[in-house]
Amino acid sequence: MSEKVCVGAIAGSFGVRGEVRLKSFTAIPEDIAIYAPLETEDGKHSYTVKITRQIKNGLAARLSGVSNKEAADALRGTQLYVPRERLPSLPDDEFYHADLIGLEVTDTGGTPLGKVMAVINNGADDLLELRAPGQKQTVLLPFTKAVVPTVDLAQGRIVADPPEGLFS
Repeated sequence: MSEKVCVGAIAGSFGVRGEVRLKSFTAIPEDIAIYAPLETEDGKHSYTVKITRQIKNGLAARLSGVSNKEAADALRGTQLYVPRERLPSLPDDEFYHADLIGLEVTDTGGTPLGKVMAVINNGADDLLELRAPGQKQTVLLPFTKAVVPTVDLAQGRIVADPPEGLFS
């Protein structure tokens, strides 16, 4: 498991007074401010966060040290992280996406199906994007209890029972 978890990203400036467009990756978007200070991936910069309002596709927010449009624009694309210990513990059947990426996936018989490259939220259920052995295209595996009965973080593996024809 990684020591830091990405909880959001800066999508650019909002207005001319230094606010940023903030995409939150937390279950309740406004909760991103609770976990502040947020850090860049390299840990060189840290920001306190004040959510100013909800906007289309995210939040408008003020970050400490960002006081004008140019400074906000310069942060476009910056991902924001928090140390794992600052995040709440999850129930047994919930996982942080960061913990799933990189896990090996096998079918119920132990045959390798691939490695998790990303977790995609399509609005309904999450999908695991797998890089399957011998395939050029990735495969999207529904991340439901029926299709993915076992996630073993301690062993670094996922056991799946994929729908018929998904890997052919």
